[in-house]
Amino acid sequence: MKNTPDLGTAAWRKSSYSDGGDNNCVEVSDGYAGLVPVRDSKAPRSRPLVFSAASWSAFVSDVRETP
Repeated sequence: MKNTPDLGTAAWRKSSYSDGGDNNCVEVSDGYAGLVPVRDSKAPRSRPLVFSAASWSAFVSDVRETP
């Protein structure tokens, strides 16, 4: 069984690639060793997805390389 961190007091930040809209972007929360919680700003009360830091880093690298 995996332990999911308590994200009730998480501080969320918007992606630097968002279009500037208030509710049209991905948000992440820092400060969770080895984990990256991610949520949709349009649904902030929905359960966030939690990725390993390595998986998130690989995803971001692939997105940056995509034309």
